[in-house]
Amino acid sequence: MKHLLATVAMVTLATPALAETFATVTNVQTNYQEVTSNQPVRICNDVEVPIYGNTGGGASGADVLGGMIIGGLLGKGVTGKDNGAAAGAVLGGIIAADQNQGQRGIVGYKREKQCYTENRYTTERVVKNYTIRYEWRGFVGKSFTYNNYNVGDRVRINVSINAK
Repeated sequence: MKHLLATVAMVTLATPALAETFATVTNVQTNYQEVTSNQPVRICNDVEVPIYGNTGGGASGADVLGGMIIGGLLGKGVTGKDNGAAAGAVLGGIIAADQNQGQRGIVGYKREKQCYTENRYTTERVVKNYTIRYEWRGFVGKSFTYNNYNVGDRVRINVSINAK
């Protein structure tokens, strides 16, 4: 019988006592964290867009006539015939007209809507969790929780007692 009692006592001491009970909240602290989020914003503006084309009005009549006269004189001088003068006049007029076509450049503007996306980052302070302190029969404990308790609330706790 003595051995049986000693064995039961040893098993009882080796097994931790686990009890579920309630403690009283004595302090609540809110813990915060900074959260950064991206808010894409679409921005549109009316802008002036250049229109490209040839500037200048082409060859004037005087330019073409001058080219024809010079071409005719050269054609007559090279060939010595009137047919050469006629061919030279035509070629001189064409060359004069081609050289006065004008340059490519901005000839005007048109309004056009252009859009782009801009990332706007915002940082806000949000609740991460709560640190609560509580008391049970003179023992003080501390835990982190996502529940927002108030001082004086009763919280369920597990109490574990182990023998050394």
